[in-house]
Amino acid sequence: MTTENGRIPMILIHGAWLSARSWENFADYFEKRGFDVSVPQWPRKHGDVEELRESGDELAGLGLDELVAHYEGVIRELDQPPVLIGHSYGGLIVELLLDRGLGRAGVAMSPAPPKGILKLPLSTLKAASPALAHPSKRHGVVTLTPEQFAYGFVNTFSPEDAAAAYERYAVPDTGQIFYEAGFANFHLHPPSEVHFKNAERAPLLIVGAEHDQTVPASLSKAQYKRYERSPAKTEYLELEGKPHLFMIGEGWEEVAAAIDSWLDGVLDAPKAATEQAPA
Repeated sequence: MTTENGRIPMILIHGAWLSARSWENFADYFEKRGFDVSVPQWPRKHGDVEELRESGDELAGLGLDELVAHYEGVIRELDQPPVLIGHSYGGLIVELLLDRGLGRAGVAMSPAPPKGILKLPLSTLKAASPALAHPSKRHGVVTLTPEQFAYGFVNTFSPEDAAAAYERYAVPDTGQIFYEAGFANFHLHPPSEVHFKNAERAPLLIVGAEHDQTVPASLSKAQYKRYERSPAKTEYLELEGKPHLFMIGEGWEEVAAAIDSWLDGVLDAPKAATEQAPA
């Protein structure tokens, strides 16, 4: 199943405090592998890092419902279901989209936890504390300091490389999504709810990272465990020695290659169960 240009569509979904630029390595890699790659920004994010640092106020009040609806609209404009790859909150968005019957296959990389994951590690709470520690940020915009970005995204990098990553990738972001995910278990039907036993969704790969302090590997694996009762294909991959932002820095090519290898297997499988729901 390919596009008119003979390639399978792929959508890369970035996470919080990042922009489409965070996918620059993966976009180039998967384009060269023959996918028709697109990297749409979150709604209300215009331009790239430098512009976003000047226009962050527009993100106030942006929540998961608007994010998921935005990407659903992008998907339904395609003539066939795409491969979906998401990082952090983008990984949660991938899970939510698959749950709606969208996408041909999905990869959730260090995904933010959906409803039903009851225990959040202390490092996760610390990484989210710039948003969660200040109730005024619930409907506001949160900007990370270089030190906060280094802790949550690139804690395995040298100080020089961490500073360079902050300058290249860090942007302000909405505080609302952190409250929606952080307090999901106290609400009946929060925006982060997925149906773990959904038998109709497309194949899903969850990727955890050993040294991730924002979404520790234990948290990624806990999500995988919740999906185990579903007859839909679900697999788990854990990366050794990697921080949260493992799409950049030394060894990113090996990560992309591992995901590419998994996609080879599921995209060659029968497609009847992974067709996109009609618009």
